[in-house]
Amino acid sequence: MSGLCVCLGTFLFSISFAYDNIALRNPAYQENRYTGLSEALSQASNAVDGLKTDLSVWGGQCVISGNNKKTATWWVNLTSILSIHHMRIYYRTGNAPWGPTNGFTPRFLGFSVYVSNTTDKSEGSLCFKDTSYTVNTIPPVINITCPMHGQYVIYYNERLSWTSFPSDEYRYAHNDLCEFEIYGCRIPGVYGTNCSMPCPDNNCRYCHIETGACQGCKPGYQGHRCELECNDGKYGEVCGEECGFCADLSYCNHVNGTCLSGCDAGYKGNLCRHECDLGTYGDKCNETCGNCQDLNECHHSNGTCLTGCRAGYDGALCKTPCPDGLFGPGCVDKCNITCRGCNRVSGLCQNGCLPGWKGDYCHIECDFGTYGDMCNETCGKCLDQTHCHHTNGTCLSGCSAGYDGALCKTYCDDNFFGENCKERCNETCIGCNRKTGVCEYGCRPGWKGIYCHEACDAGYYGKRCLQECSAFCKISRDCHHVTGYCTYGCKSGWQGKDCLEVCFDSFETFGFKYRQAELLRCFEFVLWKPSFEWIFRSLHNNIEEI
Repeated sequence: MSGLCVCLGTFLFSISFAYDNIALRNPAYQENRYTGLSEALSQASNAVDGLKTDLSVWGGQCVISGNNKKTATWWVNLTSILSIHHMRIYYRTGNAPWGPTNGFTPRFLGFSVYVSNTTDKSEGSLCFKDTSYTVNTIPPVINITCPMHGQYVIYYNERLSWTSFPSDEYRYAHNDLCEFEIYGCRIPGVYGTNCSMPCPDNNCRYCHIETGACQGCKPGYQGHRCELECNDGKYGEVCGEECGFCADLSYCNHVNGTCLSGCDAGYKGNLCRHECDLGTYGDKCNETCGNCQDLNECHHSNGTCLTGCRAGYDGALCKTPCPDGLFGPGCVDKCNITCRGCNRVSGLCQNGCLPGWKGDYCHIECDFGTYGDMCNETCGKCLDQTHCHHTNGTCLSGCSAGYDGALCKTYCDDNFFGENCKERCNETCIGCNRKTGVCEYGCRPGWKGIYCHEACDAGYYGKRCLQECSAFCKISRDCHHVTGYCTYGCKSGWQGKDCLEVCFDSFETFGFKYRQAELLRCFEFVLWKPSFEWIFRSLHNNIEEI
């Protein structure tokens, strides 16, 4: 507590300022501690321990900073944002007389004090900057009036090589503080000499410690007297926070930023600042990402797969399986048309191949000599042993001798032979070979040769040409090669087509008319007509006399 005594006549009045030393025993830090001493003799907390009776290096009541440094920083954490009235700094004297002859005096010159809500002085406000003291004028104890608000009070000094500084100042920076007292109110929202009066404005968080004028609003409020809520989309301290991805920014709580109406698609949490977890998206993050190539690239708002789909899926969300006939990433690859439906991921023909094809992808034709479903069929008798069509077995160049049909698997019909059974066997064959046309079962009577296309040799006829023509043919041994009938009739005394019958051998057993016919046949090629008529009349007369 700090105070002021005033004497008026015989009366002594004590006007007491009930500001507390709000720095006392709070956490402290220094940038460069002197390591040549124990920590207890040099630590940052020595400046807020309330002790200032021994200001020497061995007293353990001062901060001792490192030597030969270009900057020196020390700060104290008030643990919350508080109202500050004034500060009092006790610098290290070494318990020696203070002044130009004291070696610590030049170290004190040129210091600054900042008040900040963080440990970064650049984010705070400058409370004091020494620009006028000299070794002759700077006191060992300095009082600084600084009605401000903050959580951190930062002492800073520098001796930067690229800046100029007065010759009185020591060439290196130090922060040899023996006590740093900060007087103000221990609780926020109050003011006055004894910190007993609440700030007059309801939403005022910090007011001037002396006048009560509002100097900072409670989170969520703004305006000269903190009478206004933050604008839509803003909240918090000095309305400086951006609302998250609220579904309706007008329902972003102006104090704490909570999205009262929920989050935009793709976000979660009370403040709607967190994107959906990996693999989820959409309203309340309730949707599951599709089959994205990379789940990290599933857009948290709409589920779009930004780097495309995994194999087997298509569409912006990669939830649509590839249609029949397509496979692979994004379904851009076509299944072989020879597939009976391929795997949408790999393109493998998992249901087998169309006839004529084989292989995992049905891209290989059947092996030579096979065709059809699963290449299980054997080609027929194609011409010159050429390959048949791998799908339907058709012999494209025709059939080998002895076979017919598109597949060349049908034997030639009877009496046909050769390639595609186009050749007709000789009619004189008794069944020819379907390949060669050779009459393998022999010839019909009267023919010979392997194709039965040769008539029997002269003088022979009949089956296998083994029968001889009659010697009683008019021209001996000249008969028809099939029937054996004599070509020009019989010699005299013989009759019959083959001239093997003797004339009149049954003359007396037949009637006249028959005998007349027999006589005609027997002599029709032997006698001249006049002679025949004479013989006939003679025979007739003789018969009548009988």
